[in-house]
Amino acid sequence: MSDMALLRIGILAAGLLLIVAILMFGRPKKAPQGRRKEAPEGERARHEPVLGEAADATPGESDGEEVSQPELGLPPVDGSASELGKRVSQDFDKIVSLYVAARAGEVLRGEDIVVAAEKTGLVFGHMNVFHRLVEGHPERGPIFSMASIMKPGSFDMATIREMQTPAIAFFLTLPAPLTALDAWEKMLPTVQRMAELLDGVVLDDSRNALGRQRIAHIRDELRAYDRQHQAPPLTKTPRW
Repeated sequence: MSDMALLRIGILAAGLLLIVAILMFGRPKKAPQGRRKEAPEGERARHEPVLGEAADATPGESDGEEVSQPELGLPPVDGSASELGKRVSQDFDKIVSLYVAARAGEVLRGEDIVVAAEKTGLVFGHMNVFHRLVEGHPERGPIFSMASIMKPGSFDMATIREMQTPAIAFFLTLPAPLTALDAWEKMLPTVQRMAELLDGVVLDDSRNALGRQRIAHIRDELRAYDRQHQAPPLTKTPRW
């Protein structure tokens, strides 16, 4: 089986993983049951988590303590920063995905991905993945997000220098903080620039090279989506 065929199988499997992750983005936290038992003050400072622990915990959960990131120019991730990129609502009805894949015989390296993400304005946050936020309004949630196709999809900053992946995935869930077409116009150039910085290739959701015809088709789909979701409700004219 060729390397490209293996890559496509891997990306297909990762797509299912990403859908699970997206569902978790908007999942509300369970209300606490009963009174929470506070640990003695002297014991709270003993545990200093690192991002690598996320693999052993439920994705997206954090105990609120500050987590440092080694020499990558990223700010420390504390309890509030980990909420960056969290979806405001768990309801969505459409997903638009793109991929940046390594060229045949190559891989994408974690440190290079982080540097490229920073250059393209992506922010590391919720679920330990990267997000594009609305400028000046991060509370509105992500315009789109970026994850690795390798399980569990997140980026472990404690071991980012050793990380390798055949591809990264970008996914836009609708409705988004912007109109569908505006969100796409934010995502597409970011993905193309990431591919340029990483010397990768852009693939569509069918794992084919993204071409002009496919781009035009996606734009038409999103225009139709916007028209459908922005149309005013029909009201009946009262009869006198």
